[in-house]
Amino acid sequence: MAIFLGIDGGGSKTSCLIGDDTSVLGVGTGGASNVVRVGEAQARESLSTTIRQACRVAKLEPSQISCVCVGLAGAARPEISELVKDMVSEVIAGEIKPSEIEVVGDMVIALEAAFGSGPGVIVIAGTGSIAYGRNSEGQTARAGGWGFAISDEGSGHWIGRTAVAAAIGAWDEHPEQNVRLIEILLKSWHLETIEQLVPAANATPPPDFAALFPSVLALADSGDRIARDVLAQAGTHLANPAGILFRRLFPNSDTVPVAMSGGVFGSSALVRQFFYNSLCSGHPNAVLNPSLIEPVRGALELARKGAAK
Repeated sequence: MAIFLGIDGGGSKTSCLIGDDTSVLGVGTGGASNVVRVGEAQARESLSTTIRQACRVAKLEPSQISCVCVGLAGAARPEISELVKDMVSEVIAGEIKPSEIEVVGDMVIALEAAFGSGPGVIVIAGTGSIAYGRNSEGQTARAGGWGFAISDEGSGHWIGRTAVAAAIGAWDEHPEQNVRLIEILLKSWHLETIEQLVPAANATPPPDFAALFPSVLALADSGDRIARDVLAQAGTHLANPAGILFRRLFPNSDTVPVAMSGGVFGSSALVRQFFYNSLCSGHPNAVLNPSLIEPVRGALELARKGAAK
């Protein structure tokens, strides 16, 4: 019996599935394994922990795995792809060949999970953000996802950074008032004063803005206007790269399937609402799947397809 492994290596967590030709046999979750974001040592540890956990659940040895697909941001860079292949090979420690370990972009496994080989647009909003699509002719294109400094609007990182900027702006406007968002941000970063918040936010290397997302979400759920406005902006921004792909890939289509993936979409109904409203206002032919897509399922399916080639 052939055993397949699919891995979604994210900037916040790693997920993996082990399965045979038709069934999922084991599930594993662990820390971040995006090499570009967390470095080689943490990525190696996260991959090892997650794969071994899934193997224990499946009651299998890692060496029994015959084909692997790993999806992660930055996979287009050959040095990243080869490094991740080596890491996975070390964990499996079997007779698997390099050609039987495929490393692809995180958007590729998400598109597979959402639409199989069919057409559609997937928008991912996790630590970073990107839109990826394929039309009925098989043409693919991406929009966004060019890094935190110049892109990734609507992502967890963008939300955290924008929340800090909005809180400071509100304090500039009314320094005599109590800005709840500033209190929450100070607590999240274990700071005491706004004078400490500013250098922390402007530090080099930058702080982990994405780690602020849960705090912004909780405050928005409690009704805070500034936090809700930041999440509304995120949803609107996430519709923009999807709209670009509509124009590039589906200029004459009556309907375009759209799906969502990532922790930002999964955690915030407000982000989903503004994403949907903004996308449909400019593209009434959008047909949105309300269910959140799990990219790791696409990775497992691509591992199965890789073995069949």
